[in-house]
Amino acid sequence: MIVLSGTIGAGKTSLTQLLARHLNKPAFYESVEDNEILPLFYKNPKKYGFLLQIYFLNKRLDSIKAASKDDEAVLDRSIFEDSLLFKLNADLGRATQTESDIYNSLLQNMMEELPDTSEKKNPDLLIHINISFDTMLSRIKKRGRSYEQVDKDPSLYNYYKELDARYVDWYKNYDKSPKMAINGDELDFVEDADAQQKVLSLVDQKMAELNL
Repeated sequence: MIVLSGTIGAGKTSLTQLLARHLNKPAFYESVEDNEILPLFYKNPKKYGFLLQIYFLNKRLDSIKAASKDDEAVLDRSIFEDSLLFKLNADLGRATQTESDIYNSLLQNMMEELPDTSEKKNPDLLIHINISFDTMLSRIKKRGRSYEQVDKDPSLYNYYKELDARYVDWYKNYDKSPKMAINGDELDFVEDADAQQKVLSLVDQKMAELNL
């Protein structure tokens, strides 16, 4: 199982599509376009933050169980990022610390209840996409989801800035599986066909090193 990680706009969906085609394996995507809670969260994060996190947890566990049937399935987000996101909301006053603690306890309990072995609960490889803060803002603006736009809600600028900073430590401390990082600014696989081939080659090399 291969999982992607990265900030908003990093290109996780694009790379998931590339890898799934390259490996001829199934892809599993975070529920965004059909997520009725996400726009409500951006309007009122304190009210809907916990509900949104439980929604994502439920969907992500379904994906993990389905993906565990195929060793090279690709997931476009790691479940281990969720605590980072919700902790940030709590620290910014967009969720309570009690909600954050309850979520982390629920996540731990649900992971323990998964029927597969502990090795199967964790990915075989995590691929983290690094992009600059400016690239993140540019891609958020380009994809045009109204509820994500800084010009409509200036408070989102600080939220995105803090999220970007916290991902640095998150990836540094991630130890659930082998990992690799892709520089999404230098290798813009979202737009550049040559960059796509270079990224796929890097992933192939890493998978060969890991005997995947």
